Order: sequence, then structure tokens, then C-alpha cells
Amino acid sequence: MNIKESEVLIKNLEAEKANIEDTASAYYMELNKQIRRIKKEAFNNLTAWDKVYLARRSDRPKAQDYIELLFDNFYELHGDRGVRDDKSLIGGICYFEGTAVTVLAQSKGKDMQSNIDRNFGMMNPEGYRKALRLAKQAEKFNRPIINIVDTPGAFPGKEAEERGQAEAIAQCLFTFSNLKVPIISIVIGEGGSGGALALSVADRLVMLENSIYSILSPEGFASILWKDETRAKEAAEIMKLTAKDLLEKNIIDEIIKEPLGGAQECIELVAENIRSYISQELTVIKEKKIKDLLEERYNKTRKVGSILYEK
Repeated sequence: MNIKESEVLIKNLEAEKANIEDTASAYYMELNKQIRRIKKEAFNNLTAWDKVYLARRSDRPKAQDYIELLFDNFYELHGDRGVRDDKSLIGGICYFEGTAVTVLAQSKGKDMQSNIDRNFGMMNPEGYRKALRLAKQAEKFNRPIINIVDTPGAFPGKEAEERGQAEAIAQCLFTFSNLKVPIISIVIGEGGSGGALALSVADRLVMLENSIYSILSPEGFASILWKDETRAKEAAEIMKLTAKDLLEKNIIDEIIKEPLGGAQECIELVAENIRSYISQELTVIKEKKIKDLLEERYNKTRKVGSILYEK
């Protein structure tokens, strides 16, 4: 039984439970027991495709939710000073436990209209150039940078390509490699293609337990490799895109735990886990000499290719 089937069954049992007035009855208690058993069995045996489903859930917490819980006095900044503001990137300055930081967060919407407004988290060149502008500002004022990654990929439209999509992403890779401030990147949902990589050049790269990070979507992988998008489930297993897979390959530094069922079950707990990680690692990174910081970041990024091509 996959996650979708389990959720349908749990939903039916919850509906049946809601109709029982006597919450102390044996039948009510039995329904509770069944729900716990189904959830435990389903979520303790997740496949790669299950993780893809969880990472894409519409009710999964978005970047704006974590910004509200993790940072104080967040002040959003807009625009790339060239073309326009890209709403798929939330960028601004704030405080994290008393330390001034810059936050760059790829953001999806929570319903159809907000997803359209934020282009489903797919950034245009203006978004990457806004990220570059704020990153350079952070360096100027010696503010650490916290990147929140959640995108299926950069926007692939004709207009985006005409305005220099590839060049904007390349500039992000180059600039973030050399920024003289600590950088922590956190994948909270989807981390797809160069769109995610642009904000993933960091001193620490971590993932939430049920997030994914890959060169492209499983559907795209299946379409290219087998000319058959319906084999996306099979592709997900081959791609090794889960947090566990990437930790084993030393591509990410740590997995941040989620509650059983996913981050949407208790965002406060997930936010606290993220807070604890950032607090601990930011203290460590800030103590490093700039020369050592840049050298370690460079080596960390460069080794990814050699890891992926190991036999």
C-alpha cells in the first residue's frame, strides 16, 4: 500500500470516527488503533516515489511559513533593479536569534491563485538576479545568508531564456562560491535542477527528511531515458534523490527530521529542528577564517561530480 492509498484509507476511518458520539467506546478506540497502525506501516516504509509525493504535497509547509517561525522582524526586499520583481523568490533581511541575516527563499503558493502569482516556485532570471543583489548586500554588511530551497526547477519559458536564464543561474553559482559570509542552504520540499543548484552553493547543505534533490524531475528523467513519462516511479528509485541517498553520498551534510506523516503534521516541531541546526552550525562557520571558509566551500561543491561518477 503506497502513501496515497494509505491516506485515502485513513481519511475514511477518520470520517467514520467523527460520526461516533461515544469517544470512550471500544469501536472508537479500535478505529484509533487502526489509523495509528496504517500510518506507522506506511510512513516507516517509504519508497522514493512516496518521498516525491510528500515533497510536492499542496499542504506541505512553504518557505513563508518557516520564515514566520524562524526569523524576527523580517523585512522583504523586492526587484532586481533591472526588469521586475520575481515573487517566486522571497528575499529580505531579519534577525535569527539576535544575529542579522539575509534570507533568500524559493516560494511556492498554497492554492491555485498564489501558485500562479509565485509561478509555482519556478524562478525567472529576475529572481536569480534579485538573489545576487541581496547576497552581495549581505556580504557588504557581513550578514550570514540562509537559503531556503523549494522549486521543481528554473522557469523554462521562452521569455526567461531570452532574458538570460542560464547566465543568471551561472552568475549565482559563481558569486555564491566566493561570498565572504557564512551560507546555509536548506531543501524543504523539491530541489530540482539548476533552479535549486543556484541557491545550493553553501557551507552547509541540508534537507528535510521527506524532501528531494535532483538534476531534474522523475517525469523528465523517464521522458528522456525511456521516452515514457509514466515510468516516473521507476525513475525516482534510480535517481537516488531522497535525503537518505544524498547523505550516504556526502552530497548533503545532514537530514532534518520531520514528524511521522510529514512536515505538515507539526510545522512547529520541524521549524524548531531547523532552528537548532542553524544555531549550531552558524556558530561553527562564523569562527572560520575567510580563506578557510572559501576553500572548504569550493572543495565541497567540486567533489559532488566525483562522488556521482564513482563506480
